[in-house]
Amino acid sequence: MLGRLCFVVMGFHVVRTRGERASRDEAPLLVCAPHSTFFDAVVALACGLPSSVARAESSQTPLFGTLVAFTQPVFVSREDGNSRQNTIREIQRRVTSDEGWPQIAIFPEGTCTNRSCLITYKAGAFYPGVPIQPVLVRYPNRLDTLTWTWEGLDAASIFWYTLCQFNTNVEIEFLPVYKPSEEERANPKLYARNVRQLMAAKLDVPVTDHTYDDCKLMEVALQHNLPIEIGLIEFNKINQKLGLNLETVRELMSKYLEIARDSEDGRITLHKFAQYLHLPVTAVLEEVFSLYDRSGTGVIDFREYIIGLSLVSQPSNTEETIQSAFKMFDPEGTGHITLERLGKIMYSAFGMDALQIRQLFRDVDVDGLGFITYDQFSAHAQKKPEYAKLFHVYQTLHSAREKVQQADEAERRLEYGLDPPQLGLTRSPDVELRERRDGAAAAEEFETAVAGDLRSLTPTAGAKVKVA
Repeated sequence: MLGRLCFVVMGFHVVRTRGERASRDEAPLLVCAPHSTFFDAVVALACGLPSSVARAESSQTPLFGTLVAFTQPVFVSREDGNSRQNTIREIQRRVTSDEGWPQIAIFPEGTCTNRSCLITYKAGAFYPGVPIQPVLVRYPNRLDTLTWTWEGLDAASIFWYTLCQFNTNVEIEFLPVYKPSEEERANPKLYARNVRQLMAAKLDVPVTDHTYDDCKLMEVALQHNLPIEIGLIEFNKINQKLGLNLETVRELMSKYLEIARDSEDGRITLHKFAQYLHLPVTAVLEEVFSLYDRSGTGVIDFREYIIGLSLVSQPSNTEETIQSAFKMFDPEGTGHITLERLGKIMYSAFGMDALQIRQLFRDVDVDGLGFITYDQFSAHAQKKPEYAKLFHVYQTLHSAREKVQQADEAERRLEYGLDPPQLGLTRSPDVELRERRDGAAAAEEFETAVAGDLRSLTPTAGAKVKVA
């Protein structure tokens, strides 16, 4: 009664409900969405004050913290590495217990959004494999004073502006109980995806693979004075497709920020890419850059950088490739690379000038030996795997050019009536000529194998989401 009176004072005069709330025996868990504001606590009142899964910090919020604590919540700490597993175990214990625990209401998005879509559901509510009741939350107001997201108003402003409204509308809809299939019981993530899809269809909004982890990456971008949307990469999809965890992505973001520093929009241009690698802009560099720039905009964002590094550069950066490249710089097998030898090849392959060559030499020769050892060479290659792909592209294009030149030379000799032995051919000239041209054509198509992997990482379209 006290909680309902508090919401009436704040302008929530009428809470409209649709459908019927299921009992605890029918559905031990209430799955609520979308989560967009701290005023979503009104759902607890409409649901008869069930328990909830709440951030540990929520207990410190004036008034709301007291109301939350009264419901015997399961507190979760985002910074505690063991908190997630402890939360899942506690939810499972309560929903399967005969001790008379109340229903548990969960907002599975785990963070606030602007209600324009449903982001990835955390699987915690779905691990027990019990029936759940989906609950939809709507705020059909002409003026939105409620949404609490990253780029929006702060909590105090939202509270004040909402108090200034004579009335704030809220609608809560209870959908029929969702009973999981055997497949969904065995796969909590599938269960979560299917429930999210159902709720999104009822809300008439799209779904997107953004998660709270995207928020953490947004925070890193903000700390470096870059647009926070740089961190919105649909982490869940990146994790599933490329197997990268949050810590690895954070490390990649540090590398990305090193390249994109001083960039106004936080994206990497061809000039910045060349500057990072100490290379001039050449056809080879443009070829590699285009493999990263999947959207063809002329710039690389953080998401494209991760995908490019994982599917383009890293696969080329094998120990065998590094050894082969080192031998190219050290054909005599001395075990080290001199500045002169490095300069000759880098000038020939990439058109580097003397200043760029010296800078690259200093970067690799971290011990100041005056020459580059294999260990130094390998360490630098691991640090900047883009070089491996550059050499691969250079070697392939160089090989293609050589084949074309050989075919042209063979054609010229045939034109002057020289016989096959004089050409060094063991087969008829027309067969040899055709095979060489076929080889050149095949070389020009060497990158197409990457396309299939890249297509599966296409960003979700149709949703512009702000997350908190």
